[in-house]
Amino acid sequence: MAAAIKVEDISHPPMEQLQGLEYCIDSNPSWVETIALGFQHYILALGTAVMIPSFLVPYMGGSDGDKVRVIQTLLFVEGINTLVQTLFGTRLPTVIGGSYAFMIPIMSIVNDPSLAMIEDPQLRFLSTMRAVQGALIVASSIQIILGFSQLWSICSRFFSPLGMVPVIALAGFGLFDRGFSLVGDCVEIGIPMLILFIAISQYLKNFHIRKQPIFESYALLISVTVIWVYADLLTAGGAYNHRKDVTQHSCRTDRANLISSAPWIKIPYPLEWGAPTFDAGHCFGMMAAVLVSLIESTGAFKAASRLASATPPPAHILSRGIGWQGIGILLSGMFGTLSGSTVSVENVGLLGSTRIGSRRVIQVSAGFMLFFSMLGKFGALFASIPFPIFAAVYCVLFGLVASVGLSFLQFTNMNSMRNLFITGVALFLGLSIPEYFREYTTKAHHGPAHTRAGWFNDFLNTIFFSSPTVAFIIAVFLDNTLEYKDSTRDRGMPFWARFRAFKDDGRNEEFYSLPFNLNRFFPPS
Repeated sequence: MAAAIKVEDISHPPMEQLQGLEYCIDSNPSWVETIALGFQHYILALGTAVMIPSFLVPYMGGSDGDKVRVIQTLLFVEGINTLVQTLFGTRLPTVIGGSYAFMIPIMSIVNDPSLAMIEDPQLRFLSTMRAVQGALIVASSIQIILGFSQLWSICSRFFSPLGMVPVIALAGFGLFDRGFSLVGDCVEIGIPMLILFIAISQYLKNFHIRKQPIFESYALLISVTVIWVYADLLTAGGAYNHRKDVTQHSCRTDRANLISSAPWIKIPYPLEWGAPTFDAGHCFGMMAAVLVSLIESTGAFKAASRLASATPPPAHILSRGIGWQGIGILLSGMFGTLSGSTVSVENVGLLGSTRIGSRRVIQVSAGFMLFFSMLGKFGALFASIPFPIFAAVYCVLFGLVASVGLSFLQFTNMNSMRNLFITGVALFLGLSIPEYFREYTTKAHHGPAHTRAGWFNDFLNTIFFSSPTVAFIIAVFLDNTLEYKDSTRDRGMPFWARFRAFKDDGRNEEFYSLPFNLNRFFPPS
């Protein structure tokens, strides 16, 4: 007769922190490893920093030189914001990069008739840049107020593990259009990169050199170097000389004239493009992108805390981080980066891939952003990496962040039909509604919201283009209205309630206290 199966043999108890991490938030590798790992995070951050200006600047009438200057400025501000966030914000190991959420209101400004009718391309570029700057400066007040007033801390009391699962999961899954669809633009580069990165990071991770997991820790750096050299050989060999423009743009390592257009030394500074201009409609549309950035970053902060083996950020700390991110958007507007700030999801995923969640590594990566943004030629060299290489890495890292979001289900009761309904509906609509908005916009050349009020259109279209934001609205609403009084335990509220206040867990002081003994002046609540 077969022995009875024990429950403990087929289930795993919930665990507050992930296991098997090499370094957590406040433990550090050697300085040599830290520098190499920081450079790896810098390389990964280049994807978004190059992609956003490369798309927007030509529409604005800017030249290749303008594009390089915007990329340098974006990287410079990213470096500042990352340092500020890791020192005074949440203190989690998160890179603060550009956000695609700002593309819709910025494109609306680009297409504004008063700007589009300017005949001189350079004047049109500068006028559009100043309008974008003004909108970002005003809209940043949303996060600054919600964060530093602790209003977001109050709101976070309504977030349960169940309600946040779809938000965190779709912070990764919702970016699927930046994955294999872009790998397919240059399959001879993208597919080898995807296979090589998975092979090195997973199948060779147990191969050690001097007791160091070289392949697991530096899989991104190794695979990018190999495929980049391979792509450069294809370019130099003339493999793309007679191919379509789309293929050449995606595959060539010399496609963007970045190196030839970049100055040797250039230090970005505020108001470089001139005095910002302000328009109420532009500002209101940009506020929607700031709200999207707030929600996406909230989910990414929670994912980063888990991948850094830290306790979930207390409500006060989360709100403080949002406030400093608002300052980051203000800086983006002052400097002129053509994008607001948000937590870089791909860099959060890299924490899990390397199993190194050290805060110091991220601070070193911020140093690389500042350094190479001022040395234009060297920064442009790394920025010439074909984008399908980044897209191949995104296929892995976005999925890893999404799975971290799903891991919060262990703190909930998934035998509850209520919980199954909320999770399934929020995940499905979080993917389906933004996809509808994308398809509609592709066919009609405008979003589903298309009234005479441009600011209203921008606001709705921006909100519903974001999968984490749609999931947040649906999941949090359903979770706090469907039998919520009788479902406290099923929702997982007892788990996060233990970490809600700073003083509820002694480890919070170790992870989240301000440096330089600043807690004397800003005591955590």
